[in-house]
Amino acid sequence: MRPVRSTPRSASPEDGPPPRPAARGLTRLLSCAFAAALAATVLHPAPASAAVGASVSYETIVSHDGTELSAKVITPTGVEGPRPLLVMPSAWGTPHIIYVGAAARLAMESGYQVVAYTSRGFWDSGGRIEVAGPDDRADAGAVIDWALENTEADPDRIGMAGISYGGGISLLTAAEDDRVGAVASLSGWADLAASLYPDRTVNRQAAELLLLAGGLTGRPGEDLTEMGEEYRRGNIQPALDLAPDRSAATKVDALNANGTAVMMAHAWNDGIFPVSHVTDFYEELEGPKRLMLTPGDHATQEAFGALGLPNEVWESLGDWFDHHLKGEESEVDADGPVHVRPNNGGGGWTSHADWPSVTGDADRYYLAKPSTDWFRWQSSGAMESEPSTGWDYRFRTGVGTPAESGTVMLSGALQQFFDIPTGVLLPTVDRYRAAVWTSPAYPDGVRVAGTPEATFTFTPTAEDQSVFVYLYAVNGNGTGALLSHTPHTLRDAAPGEPVTVTTELEPVVWDVPAGHRLAVVVDSRDARYTSESAVGDRVDVTSPEGSPTQVTVPLA
Repeated sequence: MRPVRSTPRSASPEDGPPPRPAARGLTRLLSCAFAAALAATVLHPAPASAAVGASVSYETIVSHDGTELSAKVITPTGVEGPRPLLVMPSAWGTPHIIYVGAAARLAMESGYQVVAYTSRGFWDSGGRIEVAGPDDRADAGAVIDWALENTEADPDRIGMAGISYGGGISLLTAAEDDRVGAVASLSGWADLAASLYPDRTVNRQAAELLLLAGGLTGRPGEDLTEMGEEYRRGNIQPALDLAPDRSAATKVDALNANGTAVMMAHAWNDGIFPVSHVTDFYEELEGPKRLMLTPGDHATQEAFGALGLPNEVWESLGDWFDHHLKGEESEVDADGPVHVRPNNGGGGWTSHADWPSVTGDADRYYLAKPSTDWFRWQSSGAMESEPSTGWDYRFRTGVGTPAESGTVMLSGALQQFFDIPTGVLLPTVDRYRAAVWTSPAYPDGVRVAGTPEATFTFTPTAEDQSVFVYLYAVNGNGTGALLSHTPHTLRDAAPGEPVTVTTELEPVVWDVPAGHRLAVVVDSRDARYTSESAVGDRVDVTSPEGSPTQVTVPLA
């Protein structure tokens, strides 16, 4: 049994400096705002079968190494114990009150004993930020121990849930602690390396945002400090070295052996943890599982639900735990456990037996030689049904074009709330700095559904060069909406030697309107990522007979 106890909050030498006055003021401000949201939730009429109410206490839980964790404990009243337990670690850069409304609803309406706590190193919890390391997982175990000793929590019915960082810690803890029977990870990650270093390209905006939030709201530990310092020097290796231990994808065998019921909810446009690695991880799970994919960016699809407002993701989470911890019947997955909503147009949910079943058909386009003619974009650089080989097209690198993947946290939110996609005016893409192809128009429209795939042969002029591949839906005026994209960096390549690359773009479900075309753009710079392509260099795109350049577009 780990040493756990509830004590008054006191300073510890290992905690680092106390929170700044500004941070304390912000904490008070957030507390007031969240208290208002909680009051609104409490005053909202509950179902007749709901618990009468809930009591809330704020506790200090001492973890395995003496680190003090700030926690909010919500105990339902009017419900006899033992009660199913939900443990909720906070998201990166946030205190435990992020779950103020959702935790209250779970306690009052469903009778859960809820313990939400601030992850170590952040806000008023002690210790330093360990980036979901062993100490973070031990913290979660200590919180479970505390709840079993100090509440009427049922040791045989334990779940964990969280947003982002909290979701990742929940998955990792469940892999190591078989007491955790069910998990819900919302906007979490499964593979840290694939998230921060997709196709050997640094996700610069995500790295900067995480480092900034960690520095402003917490106390970075040695590992995070080293990763940040080396990242500034252009060295991503320390982060990659730590990633396997902090990735549930490397522990999927343990989750399967434990029989953990895993729900994952994610946004199509998540700019910090791309959706592709989540679908890959989901397919590796063998136990009970559910996947929800919706429009939005990182954590935007469940943020309001965390405050207690109506939210489909949190409603699904409640159903998930009701089924796996309380044994209640569920009809949510009757048509399949994979639930998707198109990223545009406000379409409804569709359900599928598994992730591959989202795709029913595919269009394979072979890419002909692009043209430098900016004005004949509808007919030059064709996407054709038969292979086109033997051509060579060279473009300059190091200078961006209007083709971009958007801004982390902003672009996906605009898509979610206002149906405003990341766009491009295709005729303005500089053909001397990019390669552009367009398909025939779809007279009746089409639903793109699944993971697009592209095969290119590049001949670099430097050892390290980056390229960025975009897939657009384009109207008759040349205005394109970004469906999907992927970065790819050639590293330690031999200049002048062709390299054939087959890469997957990010998964998507998108309704292409009638009369619109698809377009593929390849260039060498994107503001979201660190590009290794220098100004003045060149990249050759070729289509050899043995491996013709092509794009496969999945269809519903």
